[in-house]
Amino acid sequence: MFQFISCREYLENITAVGPRTVGSPENEILTVNYLLEQIKAIESKSSDAHKISVDIQRPTGSFSIDFLGGFTSYYANITNVVVKLEPRSGAKHAVLSNCHFDSVPNTPGASDDAVSCSVMLEILNTLSKSSDPLQHAVIFLFNGAEENILQASHGFITQHRWAKSIRAFINLEAAGVGGKELVFQTGPENPWLVQAYVFAAKHPFASVVAQEVFQSGIIPADTDFRIYRDFGNIPGIDLAFIENGYIYHTKYDTPDRILTDSIQRAGDNILGMLKYLATSDKLAKSFDYRHGNVVFFDVFGLFVLAYPARVGTIMNYIITAVTVLYLGKKILQPRNRAINYMKELSVAFSFTLLSWFSTLVTVLIVAVFISLIGRSLSWYNHFYVSIFLYGTAAAAKLILVHTLAKKFYYKNRNEQFLGEMFFDVSLLVWSIALVLITQLGLCSAFICAMWVAFPLLTKLLTYREFKQKGATIRFVIIYMLGMFIPYLYIMYLTWTIFELFIPIMGRSGTEIPPDIVLAAFILSSTVILSSYFLNFIYLAKSTKKTLITLTTVFGVTLILVCSGVFFPYSSDSANPKPKRVFLQHVSRRFYGLHGNLVKSDSGIWINGLDYAGISHITPHIPELNDTIKTNCEDKAPLCGFPWILPVHFLLRKNWYLPAAEISPTNPVHFKLLAKEQMPWDSTKLTFEVSGPSHMSLYIRPHEGSTLSSWSLGDGTPVANIGGDYFVFYAHGLQAVAWRFWIELKAAEKHSDGMVSLAIAAHYFFGEDQKSPQLYALMERFPNWTFPSGWVCTYDLFVF
Repeated sequence: MFQFISCREYLENITAVGPRTVGSPENEILTVNYLLEQIKAIESKSSDAHKISVDIQRPTGSFSIDFLGGFTSYYANITNVVVKLEPRSGAKHAVLSNCHFDSVPNTPGASDDAVSCSVMLEILNTLSKSSDPLQHAVIFLFNGAEENILQASHGFITQHRWAKSIRAFINLEAAGVGGKELVFQTGPENPWLVQAYVFAAKHPFASVVAQEVFQSGIIPADTDFRIYRDFGNIPGIDLAFIENGYIYHTKYDTPDRILTDSIQRAGDNILGMLKYLATSDKLAKSFDYRHGNVVFFDVFGLFVLAYPARVGTIMNYIITAVTVLYLGKKILQPRNRAINYMKELSVAFSFTLLSWFSTLVTVLIVAVFISLIGRSLSWYNHFYVSIFLYGTAAAAKLILVHTLAKKFYYKNRNEQFLGEMFFDVSLLVWSIALVLITQLGLCSAFICAMWVAFPLLTKLLTYREFKQKGATIRFVIIYMLGMFIPYLYIMYLTWTIFELFIPIMGRSGTEIPPDIVLAAFILSSTVILSSYFLNFIYLAKSTKKTLITLTTVFGVTLILVCSGVFFPYSSDSANPKPKRVFLQHVSRRFYGLHGNLVKSDSGIWINGLDYAGISHITPHIPELNDTIKTNCEDKAPLCGFPWILPVHFLLRKNWYLPAAEISPTNPVHFKLLAKEQMPWDSTKLTFEVSGPSHMSLYIRPHEGSTLSSWSLGDGTPVANIGGDYFVFYAHGLQAVAWRFWIELKAAEKHSDGMVSLAIAAHYFFGEDQKSPQLYALMERFPNWTFPSGWVCTYDLFVF
């Protein structure tokens, strides 16, 4: 049985060392030593039925990934702690459980991902003490470089000797701090893995909707799941804590904020899964079970429904066919009645589309207005504000359009007839959506299927009551009971999406207007939830009181939002919702073709991670204002600034406060080692770079030149958005100097050279991390912010 008490102790001890940035002693030595001590203690108490093997891997490698517009990653001597639990006689096949113990700079990383590593330690302890033999091995990978964009998992799955025995994996992640762990990716294909989760998880929480949203790229994040899937060709399950994403990747991600229930839930689920997989006959033949995708979703956390996608497709078309029969029966009437029905259905359909379109325009006008007057994110610390502002506006406009249609177009028409007509319109719309989404191959079509099947069944059950005058109350009761399950599920799913997405709006960059995104989402939810209640507008005697109430709530909320009553951020110690700001004290040097220094400057480069930029900070620190907005260096890759990752397209608004020059004790050394003329009129340049644990390389071929190949990734250069090339570099301890080459082709010789290369060095820990000026500025930030700062250098060379 999983014991959360030991797990809590592991968690406290791992986070006690502080931030665990790749390359730091805290990550590479202290945490690794602690893990090894605990593993050794577990091994000493293990049952004779099992054998435990431990390996420390320090891989070096490179790969390209199409994340954040596409870039290449290079890592050297990073750390993996790998443990294999297997039967005493050995095992040919294995299931992998993966967590990462590194954290982003300046954060304790309790939820992301120390708690998962703590859970894995306790699961190792539990399994190793059991006298029940395992059929297959369980490999526990404590990886030390996930926050470096998945480097350690790549090093393991492409280089470790145990990797080839793995037939399935479970990846443990976080997008929030505690709460339920959501299954948000499975496969590819391999429905048997989802069935394993259905059978083994005690506290299920899973959704194929989350999978399709995540894999669409809407959320700017990725996990080790991608590496195992794409580079290992292994099926798996991806789980993540999603609650309270407001403090994810901040200083508030501490052990005390992770509830015991969250740890126990995760432990029970993952232990059950690993036990099931390690004793399953299917694991050894996992590649034989790749036959299509699977539709899966939990029902209010009680159990999971899962079935093959092909079965779902058949069900969807059957439901559509039944709907066609229902509507077709009304069309196959005497000609005059059929024509009249078709005409009325078309008019009702037009009114429905008109109500949706006018509601969309109204809500977006409000959202754009709020954004233009600088009141974005007013709901970030007060979720109800978004409902009172955009939800009431959407509901009021929908009701208003249909009320006007009823009053002026449908004057003196039979109410029952109108109610039935608009029910049929909703049924028709959702049937069309069901066919389209099924045709696109999306498993999320089950929502549309539910939204057609339940209402249609309810309508058939209430048909007689609906036709009888005086039976309205009975009709409403039966109708509401029939619609209860789909409505409750849609609200459950909507809340899960809200819980995940709203915190993301606080770190989605300066280019995406969060109010427009949230308004569109609330509008969509309102349209969905109101679909089968539009007919009640035509059955009701009056909607006046409802419209007055909704309009009043909207008007009052709008006035309060415009007046700035709802401040977006909070420093409440129990429930903080901080504003995120990155500050980099940088010294920049730009060199010419002959190695001469063309210009240099130093300053504190500031990025506010949400749409509001630094507007809320200016009153507290007056020198941080729009007069110091940055200007793009057009001839330099990525505008001449030291991006740690290629997120420049998300953060186009940033600020540069002049500051003193910095001189790190471990400066970058960048050398051109060789220049060779190659066949086919190409030039090969070989470089050597040494510096801190994190560096970013930017390459921009000049006009008339092309980057044809290099020694990174698979040898084919991958360009980022805008055409520049981005390479993310990181190393652990005792890494040798980084050598690489690039090969360029030029149509003709240019006086300004063939290529510009820039190297940015980032000092995330140690004595070089913060300058006195940077530290002093960060101290002035208000307590409702989370300023994360470090020192860096930027050097541009032309060849």
